[in-house]
Amino acid sequence: MSKPAAKDHSAEAAPLHAARDEFVTQWGAIGSAWGINRTMAQIHALLIITPRALTTDEVMDELTISRGNAHTNLRELTGWGLVRSVIRKGERKEYFEAEKDVWKMFCIIVRERKRREIRPAINVLKDCIDRANGLKSPEAAAFTKQTKALCEFMEMADGVLSKIVRSEQSSIVPWALKFLK
Repeated sequence: MSKPAAKDHSAEAAPLHAARDEFVTQWGAIGSAWGINRTMAQIHALLIITPRALTTDEVMDELTISRGNAHTNLRELTGWGLVRSVIRKGERKEYFEAEKDVWKMFCIIVRERKRREIRPAINVLKDCIDRANGLKSPEAAAFTKQTKALCEFMEMADGVLSKIVRSEQSSIVPWALKFLK
C-alpha cells in the first residue's frame, strides 16, 4: 500500500502571508483608533495569529521594528496580561505567546481599560463635583448636574463591565444576545 502524497502547501504560502500582513497592519490601525500604541497592537496581532511562541528577535524581524520598541511593547503587553513570557529549558532566549482565547482576551482588555481609563475618569468627575459642591450660581448648578450625570453613567458602565468580566462566556453571551435580537 503506497503512502498518499504530501499536500503541496507552497501555493498557499503567498496568499496566507498577504492575509497575515493585512491582519497585523489593520489590527495596528484599530489599536490606534482605540488609543493603543500601533506597534503594541501589531505585536499583539502577530502573536495572536502565530501558532508558536516568538522571540523578541523574531518579532523585530517580522515587523521591522527596533529592539527597544519590541522590548517595550512586549513588556507592556505582558503587563496587560495579553502576552506571557515562555522560558524553554536549555535556552537563553525568552519567548512570547499571546492569549488565544478570544473571550479571555476581551475580558483582559476590558479589565485594563477600566483600570486605566474608566476608574480615573470617575475619580476626576467626583473631584469636580466635590469642588463645585455648595456653589450657588446657575452655571455651577448646571455644571454639577452634568458632571453628576456623567459620573453616574460612568459608574453604571463600570459596574456592567465588572459583571461581564466576572462572568463566564457561556452564561453572559446568550444573555447579551437576547437584547440584540
